[in-house]
Amino acid sequence: MTLRRLLDLRLRSHRLTAPAATAADAAHHMLAVQSQDLLAGRWALGVRTKGSPTLSAVDAAFARGELVRAWTMRGTLHIVPARDLAWVLSVTADRQRQQAAARHRDLGIDDEVMTTASRALRPALREGGCSRSEAFALLESAGIDPRNQRGIHLLFALTIAGEICQGPIEPNGAGVARDQRFVLVEDWVRDATAPADPLAELFVRYIDGHGPAGAADFAWWSGLTLGGAREAAERARDRVREVEEGLFAADAARRRSPGSASAFALPAFDEYYISYADRTAVCAPEHLAAVGPGKNGMVRPTLIESGRVVGTWSHADAARGTPPELFGDDHDPEAVGAALDRFARFVAG
Repeated sequence: MTLRRLLDLRLRSHRLTAPAATAADAAHHMLAVQSQDLLAGRWALGVRTKGSPTLSAVDAAFARGELVRAWTMRGTLHIVPARDLAWVLSVTADRQRQQAAARHRDLGIDDEVMTTASRALRPALREGGCSRSEAFALLESAGIDPRNQRGIHLLFALTIAGEICQGPIEPNGAGVARDQRFVLVEDWVRDATAPADPLAELFVRYIDGHGPAGAADFAWWSGLTLGGAREAAERARDRVREVEEGLFAADAARRRSPGSASAFALPAFDEYYISYADRTAVCAPEHLAAVGPGKNGMVRPTLIESGRVVGTWSHADAARGTPPELFGDDHDPEAVGAALDRFARFVAG
């Protein structure tokens, strides 16, 4: 497969050149978009939606219970369709629990502490949910010190246990809201799905939203072992298409939308860049360090044109109209400007 063909297929599978009708549709197609930065996660859905998407429209999908945010894989927050949360965790929770075990022992997080935390939070979770700071205050009132990351690790542990998730966006009264309310999964999530083979389903949905890709890419994205990833690929073999040895694509490729953009301003930690074991297909090796992850673990927002990274930008600078950082002159200034303007309208709208 040529690089041009690979990038064309990925742009379509990522719903960039074949955008979805709504943010909820984009989330269903992608299954999980990385979202430790809440604004970045919401824009990851907005940039994959046709027309003029707005931040308020994405937030409304959270308010309706269509979307939630949770630690679904690799110990990292992702936005997922609410109805898919339980079965995704049925595949990924054990692996996340194993990876966090040593840290949880250091923090004194055991079954007894988990039970105490659950009981302390449950009344507030049933009465409209609680913010992270409110949750920490409730833990402290129950005798659990939330400092030194104990509080956030307890929320993580309760999430991968299937008890809680992050639901409605918490208004802050001014500017862009950047917090959510934790809610009880049993109260908040309606119409949960249960595929017959969750492991195979996870591979199929990854390939639908990220292909062409291979088992090593899926292992990185899902946090599963390479052996588990290969088993998933084998069990899903009749539901995906092997375009060359070890490289899989969706059975039916999304059709490129007429007049689709050539450049996109992708958010921090975007799936198009981060969700592969080898990122050099979309970013020249000499620019990988500029994008990340760096020493602080940050992966910067990227500007892509014709499927390749041509520069970086920041969410705050784009809203102020500050020029991005471009890697040379191999880009269309008008297309790049239009991509940044679309983000600014998303936030302002």
